[in-house]
Amino acid sequence: MLSGLDGDAIAHRRLLGLLSERLRAYFMHRMTSAPADVEDLVQETLLAVHLRRESYDRTQPLTAWVFAIARYKMIDHWRRRKVRTTTPLGDVEEFLAADTVVSDDGLDLTRALASLPPRQRALVENVKISGLSLSEAGAKAGVSEGAAKVALHRALKLLAERMRRANA
Repeated sequence: MLSGLDGDAIAHRRLLGLLSERLRAYFMHRMTSAPADVEDLVQETLLAVHLRRESYDRTQPLTAWVFAIARYKMIDHWRRRKVRTTTPLGDVEEFLAADTVVSDDGLDLTRALASLPPRQRALVENVKISGLSLSEAGAKAGVSEGAAKVALHRALKLLAERMRRANA
């Protein structure tokens, strides 16, 4: 992305190719009831990434920016078709990608993350916010991929429970 922003057209084309694969998987996982619309959403999202690339903040993780665009494209898709769907609270991926967290008692994502033990907080930040793989985040934390997966699952479960209590 950075090379593309600096004028490297080949790097930009390569980025769009890589993103198309990841976006296809993202939408296929979430659009099981409408698989025929997946390719349209991939193309809409790639077009938005291309047209809005100058708004990308170079200091932020690229995947968070791209998947936020993808999420909004999917929401717009469902709105156009007047489809209402729910997201289970356990799927905190979407929650972590949100810009802000609103709750009655002022609990926000920064405070919720700060309340986690250091290793769990680092895993959540590295995997869900920075976009590292479990093996990369595990290596960074000095644990195996399996241990990282278990710790991440427990951290996300704890965050979801805290957010549920904060909004009760």
